[in-house]
Amino acid sequence: MATKKTALTKDKIISMYMNYTLEHNEKPKSVYNFAKLNGFSETEFYSFFGTMESIEKEIFKTFLEKTVELLHKNKDYEDYDMKTKMLSFYFTFFELLSANRSYVVMSLKEHQNQLKNLMQLSGLRNSFKKYVSEIITDDFRTQQERLQNFQEKAIQEASWIQLLLTMKFWLDDSSPSFEKTDIFIEKSVKATFELMNITPIDSLIDFGKFLFKEKIHNKS
Repeated sequence: MATKKTALTKDKIISMYMNYTLEHNEKPKSVYNFAKLNGFSETEFYSFFGTMESIEKEIFKTFLEKTVELLHKNKDYEDYDMKTKMLSFYFTFFELLSANRSYVVMSLKEHQNQLKNLMQLSGLRNSFKKYVSEIITDDFRTQQERLQNFQEKAIQEASWIQLLLTMKFWLDDSSPSFEKTDIFIEKSVKATFELMNITPIDSLIDFGKFLFKEKIHNKS
């Protein structure tokens, strides 16, 4: 009796792609070879992705989607304030990255040209900015009475830069369980929100001391 072929999905292609990259220490050379190796046709591949590069972008976007999905499984999440939601996002997101660290490190350190590495994050960038917009609460808008559309976009961009800086810190973090990244997250998110509330001094000094210790003092 013939075995029924398992339906191909976007997530399965992503998993195959990541496994191939890790096992061969390089990315698949072509759609044809990648599809043949994994037992599906090019036509099936193109029903989900237009190019191999689009898989790379989708992987990081998927990390974010899985993060938000996990956050919403917590019944208390909707009652969190904006700062707590952001902290919850960071810790959950970096747990997922850490679970896939070998692939993420290989992928983001592939090119000496950092711009090429960042191209993979375009899907993540758009989804993250949308997430930030969604958690800018009515309470926060009320506190910032003059919050205009351009200011909201500035918050999105600043949050994206902060996420990139945190990813860079995590990539270089060699501490057990990446505990220094956890400290970085707590201090940077606290400083960011106090900046938005225009009460930044203590947190900025604290965050600055931490960065100095990690990036300068420890290398001396």
